[in-house]
Amino acid sequence: MIYCVIPRELADELYDKMVEYYSDNPNVTVIVDRREGSDRRSGQTPTAEIKEQRLTRERRRAHPGRFPDTGAPPE
Repeated sequence: MIYCVIPRELADELYDKMVEYYSDNPNVTVIVDRREGSDRRSGQTPTAEIKEQRLTRERRRAHPGRFPDTGAPPE
């Protein structure tokens, strides 16, 4: 699913046009942005705790015993 997000200020002039434009594409949904209030992220620097939470961790683990035992090569 793909969302075409229209800013509230431009909804009157763009919404109908974009719905018509994407009418042949069932994977696209046109929506109007209805968020209110200020952006909570603006002007704030993340604390060390938040930075720690955002670290990408290696999730892959070794899985011992995945390969069949072939035995020692003949001498």
